[in-house]
Formats: sequence, structure tokens, C-alpha cells
Amino acid sequence: MTSDLFNLPTEYQDLRESVRALAEKEIAPHAHAVDEDHRYPQEAADALIKANLHAAHIPDKFGGEGADALAVAIIIEEVARVCASSSLIPAVNKLGSLPLILGGDEEQKKRWLPALAQGKGFSYCLSESEAGSDATALKTKAERTSSGWLLNGSKKWISNAGVSEFYTVIAQTDPSKGSKGITAFIVEKSDSGISFGAPEKKMGFRGSPTREVYFDNIEISDDRRIGEVGKGFAIAMDTLDHTRITIAAQALGIAQGALDAAEKYSHERKQFGKEIFEFQAIQFILADMAMNIEAARQLTYAAAAKSERNDKDLRFFSSASKTFASDVAMKVTTDAVQVLGGYGYVSDYPVERMMRDAKLTQIYEGTNQVQRIVMARNLP
Repeated sequence: MTSDLFNLPTEYQDLRESVRALAEKEIAPHAHAVDEDHRYPQEAADALIKANLHAAHIPDKFGGEGADALAVAIIIEEVARVCASSSLIPAVNKLGSLPLILGGDEEQKKRWLPALAQGKGFSYCLSESEAGSDATALKTKAERTSSGWLLNGSKKWISNAGVSEFYTVIAQTDPSKGSKGITAFIVEKSDSGISFGAPEKKMGFRGSPTREVYFDNIEISDDRRIGEVGKGFAIAMDTLDHTRITIAAQALGIAQGALDAAEKYSHERKQFGKEIFEFQAIQFILADMAMNIEAARQLTYAAAAKSERNDKDLRFFSSASKTFASDVAMKVTTDAVQVLGGYGYVSDYPVERMMRDAKLTQIYEGTNQVQRIVMARNLP
């Protein structure tokens, strides 16, 4: 037997402490303004890039930190604890670049990963207006030409679109073959023919610009293709198996931030001559919040370990962690608003923002209803 059984190794605990300190100092002071003004969290981006936390998953040989899936989850969790919009910087950078890491060749990795490590963003373009949960119903097409490919179409709900320099684009190359007629490509913001729609007016995550991305006769060479022709859908799905865990981590951070705010308020607010924490009704709410957060954390960290090992049951655990943690985040943030009462409903306190942010974690990278289908088909 060992006394540190089931404890995180020291390096992960140290990472949490350092990211929390950075988030509290550099990110938290701007979170309210980022949400109110619907603006990109540039202060967070600058701080994360300076600390090499914006894309820590990049292997060190390409200029990154070589952080494993658990370390990345902890980074995202701690940033999301104070500002969910800012946590999308490392989350989107991993999502956008993972198809390249999983399916790209060495020359492609040398071309794009060092630039990402230096601070240039990487977004992921899969969803379309008519291809959300049914991701095979893509209309964006890439047609072969004598010099490479001609890309036309549009993508919807693209996080950090317009800010990122690079875009992984999943496109139809042979519609007659269904999911086996889909291929992945890299498009750069500097390419002629790419443009962006106006930012969506969203309930939450207001600091992360979500736009449509348009591809109008974009000519790209074949060295922009990731993996084999027809393997794009498989690469896209394999990517999501790993990155749904980052959404779980994000939801976990939002929930923890809400619990921290609610617990603090429960000791500050006095009614009937004593702290409201002294009332059993409040204690039960806080206890349930903490219990469910800890359960979500254990599942999320287990899924992250499975991602790092690429275990056979990763797909189940990835979907399970995302679904459970996001459902917990929605419940916990709603309860946090209830603990704060009227103050929870106004923007002077962060819990109403956290509640709005939590909702998205139940929707993107596959709705929780779709995740339950995935889990049922991949029971461990």
C-alpha cells in the first residue's frame, strides 16, 4: 500500500497552483468586461501565450510544452474557473490542431505546429448550417484540380473564427461515398477567398467570437491535405474523442468557480442574525454541488488518462465525462444563482455569467443527447 494512492502526482498539483495564480492575477480581473463588452479576452491570450499555456499540448520538438491530456485538462479547468471564454483559447487550439497531430505527416507538423506554439491560433471547421449532429451531411466541397484542390462552402459555429490564423476544414471530396468521401484540409486566414461572418450574439461565452467561415474558390495545394483522401471523417471523429474531455474540463472549471462564489457569499450574507451558511437548506445545496463536482472531476481525469493512453474505451469515457461534467455545471451554476438569491441574478456577481456559460458545454462538440447515443453504442 502507498500513502499517495489515487493522488495526483506533485507536478500536476504544482501546475494547478501556477495556472490558478496566473488566472486570478491576469484573467479574472477582465472576465466581467469581456462578457459585458462581447470582446475577445486579449489579456488572457497574452498571459497564456507568455506562459506557454495557450497550446501546451504541442510536442516539445515543435516548440510546445509537450503537456499530456491530463495537464491540458487542468489548465483549461483552472482558466474556466474564472473566465470560460478565456478557457476556449487552449481548448480551441487543441481541437483545431489535433487532426494535424493525429493525421498529418512530419513536414506538415513542422510547418504549422511551431507557429501555433508561438501564439497563432488554430480553429476547427466541421459544423455547417445543415450538418450539426449529422456531421456526414456536409456541403462544403473540395474538388481536385491540376495543382491541388478548389475549396467552396461555409462552416458555422466556428469558435475563435477571425482570430485564429489556421483552420482545419472537413470537406466532401466524393459525396457518393458518404463518410468515406470526406477529407481534412488546412486553410490559412491569409488564403485568398476566405472570409468571416459577423460574430454571433450568444447567451454565454461572449468573449470567444463565434462566426461563420466562408470558402469562395480557395485554391490550395495538396500539401494542405491532412491524411489520406476519404479519411477526413475518421480523423474528425478521432479528434473529438480526445477533445470532448477538454469540454468536460471547461465545465468542471465553471462549476468550481460557481461553488467557490456561492460558498464565499454564504459566509458573507447574514439573515435572521447569522450567516446563511448556518441554515441547513443552504448547506445541503452546497454539499450537493461539491459532491457532484468531485464526481465529475474524477471521471474527467480518468478520461484524460485514457486519452493519453488511447485506450479502447476512450470513446465511452470521453462522451461520459463531457456529458456528466456539463450536466453538473448546469445544475451547479443554477444552484449558485439560487444561493445568492437576487444578487445571483445580476451581473455584479459572476454566477449568472457562469450559468449562461455552462449551457454551451451541454451543446457543443456534440449535444449531450448525441453523447448518450455514443455511450450506448460503446459501452465498456
